[in-house]
Amino acid sequence: MVPMSEHTTPQHWIDRVRTAAADRTPLAITGGGSKAFLGEAVGGEPLCTTDWRGIVSYEPTELVVTVRAGTLLAELEAVLAERGQCLPFEPPHLGAGATVGGMVATGLSGPSRAAVGSVRDFVLGAECINGKGELLTFGGQVMKNVAGYDVSRLLAGSWGTLALISQVSLKVLPVAPAEATLVFGLPQAEALAQLHRWGGQPLPINASCWVRDTATDGEPELLFVRLRGAVAAVEAACQRMLADVPGQRMDNTQAQADWTDCREQRLPFFQPPANGLCLWRLGVPQTAPVLLPQWAQLVEWQGAQRWLWAPADAANEIRAAASAVGGHATLWFAPAEAAPGVPRFQPAEAAVRTINERLRQEFDPAGIFNPGRMG
Repeated sequence: MVPMSEHTTPQHWIDRVRTAAADRTPLAITGGGSKAFLGEAVGGEPLCTTDWRGIVSYEPTELVVTVRAGTLLAELEAVLAERGQCLPFEPPHLGAGATVGGMVATGLSGPSRAAVGSVRDFVLGAECINGKGELLTFGGQVMKNVAGYDVSRLLAGSWGTLALISQVSLKVLPVAPAEATLVFGLPQAEALAQLHRWGGQPLPINASCWVRDTATDGEPELLFVRLRGAVAAVEAACQRMLADVPGQRMDNTQAQADWTDCREQRLPFFQPPANGLCLWRLGVPQTAPVLLPQWAQLVEWQGAQRWLWAPADAANEIRAAASAVGGHATLWFAPAEAAPGVPRFQPAEAAVRTINERLRQEFDPAGIFNPGRMG
């Protein structure tokens, strides 16, 4: 536990929220700021959570931990690692100051998302302050503790627009006893088809990444597949998959570093090109065909998450292509002044917008929390 000043307790936050609501003063909720570049710019008085930190309780035998929102994500992961446990959805840090509250608020998951689930799936309970300055508690510390609508999971991916998260309870899992990464030289269409074939077999596939760093003809096209599970299961899967498709097994130390770089967007693919292109993130069904092959791409989550570098003025084309297969596209990164007027998030359909507006009205009737963050 980290000692805290009496001026950084939830009661101080409650007072600030009540004052802001009465004055209609916007509040820009921030943690470590590692993901501040995502979404639309937010004005208002900063309300930082980083002083409200510490692990409230941790029961390794029950696979549950309760943490204050300002706790550094790296600190939590270090404590879990000491007991051979982890956050299996591999949340991206995207910076040294990443906090647990920011992890939940952004709802971002890493390479293993398609195999183990998202941040939302591991949130057991949450304590938060709504836009009326009320301290609310939802869920608990066990999976079966929730009856009715699970509001604590609703906070995951809300980007701080519904409530100020003060504390969360998370399910954790043991680290897998064995891991291996295989690499295959395959074009994207063949890689996706092979992943779908393997997905129908009892193989411990934990993550995948297909990448072509540039759109240049002849650029290497590689599929990386990570296996995790029991030692015998991983070894048998390696033999079976390498018999299906020619490839090779990577050194584990190098592979683990590469998967971390993939999660943290430090791979060469993620380095901004010199021609002012923007980085787009597409969320689509795993079974979607190859989309927009004219641009450099990196494909994760067995086809469900696709990154590509394309100009801002291709926004309509990109979003139309994603929508046509039942997905959406987010403008993740744009060079300064490269995408004026282009919404970061794809505008939601009318029915979804109505639901979102009603939720915000219930949680934050004065509209003070991160106004405009999601467009």
